[in-house]
Amino acid sequence: MTKKTLALISGGFSSEREVSISGGNQVFDALDKDKYLIQRYDPKFDLIRLVTDAPDIDVALIILHGPYGEDGTIQGMLELLDIPYQGSGVLGSALAIDKVASKKIFEQNNLPVPPYRIARKGMAFDENECLHELGLPLFVKPATGGSSIGMSRVASGNDLGTALEKAFEYDDVILIERFIKGTELTCSVIGNEDLTALPLIEIIPANPSSTFFDYEAKYSPGGATEICPARISDDLTQTMQALSIKAHKALGLRGYSRTDMILSDGSFYILETNTIPGMTRTSLLPLSAKTAGISFSQLLDRLIELALE
Repeated sequence: MTKKTLALISGGFSSEREVSISGGNQVFDALDKDKYLIQRYDPKFDLIRLVTDAPDIDVALIILHGPYGEDGTIQGMLELLDIPYQGSGVLGSALAIDKVASKKIFEQNNLPVPPYRIARKGMAFDENECLHELGLPLFVKPATGGSSIGMSRVASGNDLGTALEKAFEYDDVILIERFIKGTELTCSVIGNEDLTALPLIEIIPANPSSTFFDYEAKYSPGGATEICPARISDDLTQTMQALSIKAHKALGLRGYSRTDMILSDGSFYILETNTIPGMTRTSLLPLSAKTAGISFSQLLDRLIELALE
């Protein structure tokens, strides 16, 4: 069998660089070396080499997160180089990473989202009006970040200004979102035209003092209890899977995605959709795939097959 030359792209420039490198290392270990000749590239150092090698590359596997990796930038470059890659294209990637743009698209498609406000750096923002409208507690998030970096849970009105300053260190546009008390769940979707929703995962941060599924809980071993399949009824499971597929389609995604939601009093609220879900050993997509009987290596094979479609 002739091996396919695969460009494994990880690292990059964003605040999630270390997560990307860790994911890239674990993907490299899991890839079938009998099927793929793997060339590794870090966009921070290797873009010229990637361009030079492009004619000999059959497919790319992007394990990048945040700006310049999950926002359509590297996807556009690969399209110029005529290299197939897994996951969503330029437009879908750009829409999904922008929490404000994706919220508006979800609303237009009658998908439920928590009430929110937007703050922009250098523009007037009435904190008291925001607090009156959204109440407490609430979440403050950079519009285009991931892994909960720059995110804060605000329980006191006096802390809103500090949370905004922290988020503005990572983005010029900030999402302020009402806290919805409930069960945190996530659902992965795989496919191009024919979409399959994988088993749901229920997420419980292990640290009782943790106020949300933060960076430490996401990436530290034992940082959270992740229950798959989630402990909810079949009817609610099917509803969430259908909403995740609808969110995937609304954003114009392909290949795969993972949509995070809150279940509160029988109602779901969509938080965000990820176009390149994490691929570390504590990540959610590999766990959901494993529950569905798909090994990590088989999952990667499937994503590569979808890229080559």
